[in-house]
Amino acid sequence: MSQVAEFFNQLSSKVDPAKIKGMNVTYQFVITGDDGGEWAVSVADEQISVTQGKAEKANITLTISASDFLDLVAGKLNGQTAFLTGKLKIQGDMTLALKLQSVFNLG
Repeated sequence: MSQVAEFFNQLSSKVDPAKIKGMNVTYQFVITGDDGGEWAVSVADEQISVTQGKAEKANITLTISASDFLDLVAGKLNGQTAFLTGKLKIQGDMTLALKLQSVFNLG
């Protein structure tokens, strides 16, 4: 299993339910390159559901290479820097991107 897939498989156990209280949103992650893939992360009723593949309707889509994603989740790459330098592309509700760090412990 790739490191990216491993991250998404363990994601639901790493999220603090208090941080997602009141959220009802779907994040679509498009990870490009080797070890890439697509994952939909739905947040509703203080629960997280992760499925591999494309979401029917996502509130936000984040596209990033696998190597940059791994640096992001390891804290080696800042999310804002990744966005400003074009390493991270965001489509949809930008305010949801700002919640990524606290909710999913990303960059």
